[in-house]
This record gives sequence, C-alpha cells and structure tokens, in this order.
Amino acid sequence: MSNSTFSVKYCVLLPIVLIITILLWALPVTAFGIDGLTVVQQRVIALFVFAALMWICEIIPNWTTSLLVIVIALLTVSDKGIGFLCDPQYGTLVGYKSLMASFADPVVMLFLGGFVLAIMAEKYGLDVTMARALLSLFGTRPKMVLLGFLFVIAIFSMFMSNTATAAMMLSFLVPVLSKLPADDKGRVGLALAIPVAANLGGIGTPIGTPPNATAVKFLAEAGYDVTFMDWAVRMIPFVLIMILLAWLLLQLFFPFKSKEIKLEIPENTREKDWKTTVVWITFIGTILLWATEEWTKINSNVVALIPLGVLTMTGIFTKEDIKQINWTVLWLVAGGFALGTCLQSTGLAKVLIDAIPFGSMSIVLVMIVAGVVCYFLSNFISNSATAALLIPILMVVAEGMNLDVAGTRGLISFIAVCASIAMLFPISTPPNAIASSTGMVATKDMTKVGIVVGAVGFVLGYFWLTKLFPFA
Repeated sequence: MSNSTFSVKYCVLLPIVLIITILLWALPVTAFGIDGLTVVQQRVIALFVFAALMWICEIIPNWTTSLLVIVIALLTVSDKGIGFLCDPQYGTLVGYKSLMASFADPVVMLFLGGFVLAIMAEKYGLDVTMARALLSLFGTRPKMVLLGFLFVIAIFSMFMSNTATAAMMLSFLVPVLSKLPADDKGRVGLALAIPVAANLGGIGTPIGTPPNATAVKFLAEAGYDVTFMDWAVRMIPFVLIMILLAWLLLQLFFPFKSKEIKLEIPENTREKDWKTTVVWITFIGTILLWATEEWTKINSNVVALIPLGVLTMTGIFTKEDIKQINWTVLWLVAGGFALGTCLQSTGLAKVLIDAIPFGSMSIVLVMIVAGVVCYFLSNFISNSATAALLIPILMVVAEGMNLDVAGTRGLISFIAVCASIAMLFPISTPPNAIASSTGMVATKDMTKVGIVVGAVGFVLGYFWLTKLFPFA
C-alpha cells in the first residue's frame, strides 16, 4: 500500500466512518422515526452501517471487519457483553453463544469441506489430471481450445476456489499465450476466459462461491431449505448457457489469427499410491453424496465434514495442510451471519417490517433494484461482503412483502447470482486481477466483456429464477 493510499484510508476515510457510526449510535432513539425501536436495535443499525462502510472503503481487510463486527456485537448487544451497556432495559439482547456460533455455522463447515477437497486435489494432482483429460477433448483449433478452457475452468470453480482455479489454469495458459503472435487478438480472449469462466462457474453449486452459501444459509433459517442438488440442477444449466454466450462473445471481440493451438499440460508426475486412491474415492464419494441428498437424507453440511474425517484419520490431511485453508473467507462469511443473527434476535427485523410498507411494493421492482445495487457494489468490494450485507436485509424485505417460498428463494438466489456476474474491473474479483497480471488484458477490454456478460446474466438470471426454473 502506497503512503498516499494509507493516508487517505486512515486519515480521511476511517475518521468519516467512525463519525457516522458514533453519530448513529449516540442519537436519541426517536431521531430514527421508527416506532418501537430500542437502544439495542439502534446499536445494530449503527453496526450494519459500520460494516457496510468498512467493506466498501476496504480500510482494513474485509475479513478483519467481519471479525471486528462479531467482537463489537458480543461486547455491546449480547447477553454477556459489557455490563452497563448490555442491560435488558435497553432492549432484547442477542445470545452470545449464537454470535460465537457464526464461526462454526453449518454453512461455514460446508465451505471448510470444500476447501479440504480443493487442497487435496491440488496436493495429489487430481486437478492437473482432470484438466489434462478434459482439455484434451477439445483438440487444437483455437476456438475449441477457448471453449475447453471456459468449460473446464467453470467446472473446477463449482467445487474449488475460483482464485485457485484461475491461478492453476493461468499456469497452463501462459506458455500458449507466449507462442501466439503479438498481433493475435485471440490471446486477449484466452486470457479473459480465465476470470469469466471462474466467476460464472462459482454460481453452479452452493460451495462454488461464498454468496451462494450465504443465500442457502439465510433461506434455511427462514424455513426454505435448498439442498445441494436443488441449487445445482437449476444453476448449472444457467452457467452452461452463460459460458456458451461468453465463448461467442470472446470470439466476436477477440478473433483468432492463428490456425492451431497446442496445449502442453504436464502429466501428473506424483507416484500413484494408496493415498492418491483414497483422495480420489473421497473426492468422488463426497460429490455423489452432495448430489443424492434427497435420497440419502444426509444434509450437505454434514457431508462436507466426511472428507475432513476420512483424510485426517488416514493421515493424508496433515497439520501443514490445515494452514492452507482459506480462513479469511470463512471469517468473512461468519461476520455476515453474525449481522443476520443480530437483525433477527434483537427484534430489529420485525420492527423494520412493521415500519416500512413492504406490502405495497412490487416484487419485480425490489428484485431489480436490489440486483442492481448488489451488482454495483460487487464490482468494487468483495462479492462475499456484498452478499453478507444485502441478503439479511432482503430476508426482512421478503417477510414484510409476505412472499411465498418460490418468491423468497428467487429473490435471494438472484442476489447471489448478481454478486458473481460483477466482473468489470481488475479489482472486481481475484480471477480478474490474475488475468490482468498477464499484461495482455487492458482494463477497457475487461470492462467491455464484463458489461455484456453482466447485462445478459442479470436479465437471464431474473427470468431463469422467476419464470423458467423457479425454486418451487
């Protein structure tokens, strides 16, 4: 971080955020004009605004903000917080155990299991083996190689971190890009295939990206359970259609000049032993259990812990591997869950429902406005933070509008989609930054593709989840 950036963040933005937060915290309750608002609920409003501004401005890392939100909530609105602040006379307090449980929420465990599988897939060469086998199906014609990269990256991103997938695929692609003529626009298309497919692929499963997990979590809390298979059977076809669109778009904007592209993906040189076999069986078995939840009756979150149990018991997943788990993502998601807990447990959600005339609002208007806000924010801040901020609020809106099961599921899942299709700039997502690091992708090219993919994804996502394949 440059000195000027540091100065702006800590000397300008941070004081502004703190002043706004303290002002909201210290104002008389009557200043909000909300009937029945308590002091505790007022603090939760201040905490929401603090989290939103900190996430948007990124003064400190997003996961740090999430952790800070949980700590502040525990100290100021929980039943085991600071004595003179956490007096029941100020309103209904949040159970401290429920706030701490955010760190071990079932959806956090779902992500944990996904990270374990991804780490083991990389360690034992499953990712390279699968990439080599899948990409070989697409031959050497440039447009087919482009399609192959899009599909393979999308598939990997459904089960692995899209950042890890993008980094791995870039290592395969760099030698190819270096051999293409400098005036071949197809090089730009291939480089952009990485972030486009990684961002879109994550939409396909509940573990593909944190916004999906956040959506599933809050829907489940409202009694609208969405199984792994419920999500996948609706969203994977959506992903495939978007990938085909991206393929046509990249060819249109960046046509190939070369007639042939040869991929040189190294073979997995790791010696195949019993550990590799166990990892393969565990990997495939876990995915099958996720896909057959309706028949086995084993919850997806429970299934996610099976690979952790099997691989630690056999000594395959070691204490060194634990260090590779992306704890920052887990803590970021936990902070969003804690905000949702505060909203519900303090009664603020009900107060807002009673105070705002949601019943007179149009669901179409709410979805469009919320989707646009989510898309806009996700281009500038973490899509995980955006989902953590918006989804708890929209659950309150859905309840206030008396939406049925299909309407609530459609609204919340659409917001998750909007978070993932935001890819206008290098700062929008880590895969975008990885593509930009090649030096072959100009920001204007990334933005041009991002605008079209985002616009089509927004419109298609809305009709897909409300008209074509709604969650019944």
